[in-house]
Amino acid sequence: MLKKFLQISPFLYKAFILLASVITIVYFIPSNSQFSIQFSEGKRWTGNTLFAPFDFPIIKSKEELQSEKKNIKSQSILYFDLNIDVSEKILNDYSLNFNKFFQSEDDSLNYKNGLILLNSFLKRGILPLNFDNSEMRRIALVSNNTERVYEKDSLFRLDNLSSEIDKILAGESKSKKRDYYNFFFEILQPNITYNKDLTEEYLNELNLSISPTRDLVLKGEVIIETNQIVEGEKLNKLKSLNYQFSSKNDNKKINRSTQIGYFLLVFTLLLISLIYLFKFRYAVFEDDNKITFIFLNISLSVVMSLILADINPRLIYVSPICIFPLLTKTFFDSRIAFFIHIIPVLIISFAVFNGFEYIFIQILAGIVSILSTSKIYKRANLFISVAQITSVYFLGYLIFYIITSGNIEKIDLSQFGFFLANGMLTLFVLPLIYFYEKIFFLVSDVSLLELSDTNSPLLKELSDKAPGTFHHSLQVANLSEACANEINANVLLTRVGALYHDIGKIKKPNFFSENQKGSFSPHDELTPMDSAKIIINHVIDGVSLGKKNKLPDRVIDFIRTHHGTSKVYYFYKKQIELNPSADLEKFLYPGPKPFSKETSIVMMADSIEAASKSLKEPSLEILKEFVHKIINQQMDEGQFLNSNITFAEIEAVKKILIKKLVNIYQLRIEYPS
Repeated sequence: MLKKFLQISPFLYKAFILLASVITIVYFIPSNSQFSIQFSEGKRWTGNTLFAPFDFPIIKSKEELQSEKKNIKSQSILYFDLNIDVSEKILNDYSLNFNKFFQSEDDSLNYKNGLILLNSFLKRGILPLNFDNSEMRRIALVSNNTERVYEKDSLFRLDNLSSEIDKILAGESKSKKRDYYNFFFEILQPNITYNKDLTEEYLNELNLSISPTRDLVLKGEVIIETNQIVEGEKLNKLKSLNYQFSSKNDNKKINRSTQIGYFLLVFTLLLISLIYLFKFRYAVFEDDNKITFIFLNISLSVVMSLILADINPRLIYVSPICIFPLLTKTFFDSRIAFFIHIIPVLIISFAVFNGFEYIFIQILAGIVSILSTSKIYKRANLFISVAQITSVYFLGYLIFYIITSGNIEKIDLSQFGFFLANGMLTLFVLPLIYFYEKIFFLVSDVSLLELSDTNSPLLKELSDKAPGTFHHSLQVANLSEACANEINANVLLTRVGALYHDIGKIKKPNFFSENQKGSFSPHDELTPMDSAKIIINHVIDGVSLGKKNKLPDRVIDFIRTHHGTSKVYYFYKKQIELNPSADLEKFLYPGPKPFSKETSIVMMADSIEAASKSLKEPSLEILKEFVHKIINQQMDEGQFLNSNITFAEIEAVKKILIKKLVNIYQLRIEYPS
């Protein structure tokens, strides 16, 4: 169904991908992000002078609120429960044990004075010895659902017993004071306990009465001017204004308007991406698989960043979005990678604080990730690329901070930890390449490197069944690799394509001269037309084998195109001798013609290598004429018209092929006698 849908209207699928990406991205963008002012504490205000758009109160800072809470706490009440049973026990112990300590003539007086003194202690409340009174404030004794409030010094502590007795019994002798001290220390015990729940409940009630705001900023009042540092009262006013934006009564209407605006923003940017691909990379544009790959990368880049920013705004730089230009560059080219990197960066910058800083740092990192080596399948190169990206994050953040703040003293060093985490996550690009290859049926240098192994099953089979063809393929691969390197084509792709271009000969290896032994040829028993059909079929068989062995389409393209639409000249000539009116169409390869530099190189190298076997005693001049004749004939047939190879590049390829043939035939320059 999907294939039929795509065939009927490929533009409908692209519209579907576009809208699906836009809706997904807009869904994850915070709805109130537009109605918040972007600023960073301690940095310069880079915008225009900001005026208050309406009256609003200033939200108190954390320090102000903590100061008020501390002041309230110092004036609040500590609640204690008075234990009447303990007080009565102390009085009973006093009556029962009094005579053990006082046995003199004035016992009655001592008893009376001691009772008065004891009751004063019990009434004040006796604190435990280990009670921390460092934060003592007003106290309240609770007994029988009634409370009495006292000053903080009114409670009695056992460790103050001696001084209390000296104060009350000032006119008495030291021995009598000592007797009272010994007696009271024996019978006294704490008769109050700290009521933590009641104390905290009272303190919470007081804290609830604290107003979260103070003063009033009037409409039109200057909040902050250009180049002023965001600190102190200016910082509080900016925070207060953002709070008012998020809590206004018409916030739902604002959010709806914001979402419409974001929809239009994201839609416009993604539409521009499609237009760019249509204008400058039409081969990518017409491939729905590749379009899906690109828009999925854009969506993942934005969604991943916004989710992290929602958890904590500082985590925005942990998101490894440089993975995506590296992935795009691996499968396409640097221009697409850079263009596709800019789109999510622009979208994200509208939804995070310090959008300009974010754009500056991420574009720097994106440029470096694209300029870094393309051979990331090599572990050393991958680590070097990630190290370069991380270093640029460090440098970009440092540059922007110095420019906006004017100093480096208050720089947030923890931010460098986020950049380092970003670099570590970017290392996951290698397993992602494998994942994307399997999902989107693309081919990367990693896969090409694996395919270039001559011990791979298909090449091993070619070596066993058609050793001559295998040797020919190796020679073509070496020639093609040198040519590709000369004209800046994809060297690895060219080599792999050359290795597999003749795998169709596995089915009938004996019908190809390089695999024949002796003078006998199976073609001697066939008509020229039948022989031509077998020769032509090695292309069709090769495509079939390639698909069966799951070779990437980019490699199978070399099998399809290495003969283009040329004719099987040898058997066509024999057929003409038998029948001058022979049908040329039956002697033509099915094509298509080469459509890239790489496939064109393999066609030229294949023809030159195969034909060079017929040279008997080649000289430098013979080799030059030989190479020019074969390639010029291919040009006359229009074999390279669909390719992006230039005349200058074809001439460069000719020179390399001549040079390589000279080395193969080990020709020496003749010196004059």
